[in-house]
Amino acid sequence: MSATVGRSAEDRGALAIVLHTHMPYVEGFGTWPFGEEWLWEAMAGCYLPLLDILDRGAPLTLSLTPVLCDQLEAPGLPRRFATFVEEVRRHTHEEDAAGMRAGGHEQLALELERSWGDYAGALEGLERRGGDLIGAFAPHAQWTSSATHAVLPLLATDAGVRLQVQTGVTAHRRRFGDWGGGFWLPECAYAPVLESVLAQAGASAACVELTGCFGLGSNEHLAPLASDSGLTLVPIDRRTISLVWSDDGYPASPVYRDYHHHTVHHHNPWDNGGGAYDHPRALAQARAHAADFVARTIGRLRGAHESTGTALPGGGLVVCALDTELLGHWWYEGLAWLEAVVEECSRQGLELLRLDDALARGQPVAAADRADLPMEASSWGRGGDLSTWSGPAVSDMAFAARAAELRVLAAEDAGEAAVRQLLAMQASDWPFMVSRGLTVPYAHERFEAHRGALDRALDDREHADLGALRNLAVDADPASLALAP
Repeated sequence: MSATVGRSAEDRGALAIVLHTHMPYVEGFGTWPFGEEWLWEAMAGCYLPLLDILDRGAPLTLSLTPVLCDQLEAPGLPRRFATFVEEVRRHTHEEDAAGMRAGGHEQLALELERSWGDYAGALEGLERRGGDLIGAFAPHAQWTSSATHAVLPLLATDAGVRLQVQTGVTAHRRRFGDWGGGFWLPECAYAPVLESVLAQAGASAACVELTGCFGLGSNEHLAPLASDSGLTLVPIDRRTISLVWSDDGYPASPVYRDYHHHTVHHHNPWDNGGGAYDHPRALAQARAHAADFVARTIGRLRGAHESTGTALPGGGLVVCALDTELLGHWWYEGLAWLEAVVEECSRQGLELLRLDDALARGQPVAAADRADLPMEASSWGRGGDLSTWSGPAVSDMAFAARAAELRVLAAEDAGEAAVRQLLAMQASDWPFMVSRGLTVPYAHERFEAHRGALDRALDDREHADLGALRNLAVDADPASLALAP
């Protein structure tokens, strides 16, 4: 029997899938194994295939960070991506396939030859769109973020927060025009002190991680909260997200492609079970997992509806927020799963809404009614706090970024180069990589390079090198620091 039988359309609840799309600024900063190759791989495996799904009308909520858009807008990007596909990936697939065949591994060789088609298809998709990824994303871009994905509660001053937020909003409006006020807090890092700055910039809603406050699976995660500032706080539902994003989530299935087991040229012809990857079998599993995901989401909403806890407007709203790059890149079958989820929502009777549309339909619960709403900063990082970006392993980076911010603010006229280098330093990506033990030398190299360039820009503003910043944060306005109260 359908989970929705006996319930009106108004109280069945809804699902919003929020895709947080972000890439640290790597364009022009290094190649293999660390650097701009990450951007090319995300374009081929994630962004271009995702556009096909969005163009078919999938009601998904797309958040694009300004720093990613800076890179997608960079001069010469289509030509350089084509060079990567035609002169690098074509060759490496051919070499690895030949090596596998010579070693008697025919199935692995055939998989490598099949997977080359992903890159060829992505290049065709970019050319079909005239090489304009920003233009292709424009009809779907809804939420923006801070300029360079800074963890806002860790910044030293309100003026520094305003610079990050306003630069991001300005960049979004320049590129996409309309903006409904949805603002993705980098790393879901929220603190009440941010609300006034966000509201002043025109933000009307932000997603927050409140599992540490309400507990895993609580009904409170299914109701947006209205704060005194006018900002709507939208809890993400960790119970639902964990079906995908956890050690034993869907991507761990033995039939899916193993991201970590790779060839000499970092291609992945094996599955998680250790055998040769079988693409049709994996797609069938993705469809089964999509059906399971939708059924579990319906069960989550039904359970909330039937419980004796807090009444939920409209039957509740499940917000499943995911890093877009998980889908198609890290989890190879993730985009197939996502498209199947869209189809399953229709088949099983679950309403799938863009988050802006969902928020426009109902009144949020007044935050004043939730006495246990956190006053401390929260995030979707390890432990639900900010330690991933400020703990002992990266405390030197956190303090250095704050000191640089204070130095820029103390300068009578810091200048564009110093301000943009500060924004580059503040990116959450560098401490994240160090904390997680991922590409640690590259993270330290990038952070220290921006730190040194900032010092030089302040010491000799007349000869500051803007070229080294490439297309990063071109919408930053140094004058806004002087105007900030």
